[in-house]
Amino acid sequence: MGQPITVDVVADVVCPWCYLGWRRVKSALAARPDLEPIVIWRPYQLDPTLPEEGVDRAAYMAGKFKDQTRLKAVHKALQEAGAEEGISFAFDKIALSPNTSAAHRLIRWARGAAVQDEVVEGLFAAYFEEGRDIGDPVVLGQIAKAAGMDEVAVLQLLADGADKDVIVQQHAMAVQGGVTGVPVAIFAGKVAVVGAESPENLQKALEQALLQKPLRGEREGPAAKRWEGEGVHCRRSHHL
Repeated sequence: MGQPITVDVVADVVCPWCYLGWRRVKSALAARPDLEPIVIWRPYQLDPTLPEEGVDRAAYMAGKFKDQTRLKAVHKALQEAGAEEGISFAFDKIALSPNTSAAHRLIRWARGAAVQDEVVEGLFAAYFEEGRDIGDPVVLGQIAKAAGMDEVAVLQLLADGADKDVIVQQHAMAVQGGVTGVPVAIFAGKVAVVGAESPENLQKALEQALLQKPLRGEREGPAAKRWEGEGVHCRRSHHL
């Protein structure tokens, strides 16, 4: 068994940079087989004001990006970067921009079933590669089942509105902790990397974190020292 290290990932599953950033974090961790990463996903909503049924993505994006030429250029850059990490971004398949509260609740429950990473990967792929509505309970149930969770139990929890308040509270904690955009990867509660940094830079941040042992009783979270890199990320005011 390797040396344990916590990796807190603050993300929203409708942020393409979060999908890209997560794959790069995985690459950085794979380069250190002597470590035993404990990945903890932290919820962040780029737009918590969206209705539960979501909104038309084309209209939503038109409101965010007045210059459609720029949006196309960003999508092209993401597709090129994604291809290097095994991601096939298919933005043309996405019809809806969903409210991600339900998806974050599923991620929360997945931790108890020890399949959090699998569920997150399933959500990212469903949305960005297959164009599925990850705000739809039926789709979320299917993703949960594919990851090994009890689909019926998940659907019941979603119908009951379980843990909605928890997601609101944890999102607020991230904002209060200084998070203004995602992804954010926090290694050992000490070094926070903002944006989809390269695997090489993530490895450097990881090494830096390993040299800084947490003090007893010190709280881990977004208040960790920020890694000064150039990773691109999604902001609440202007996201994809």
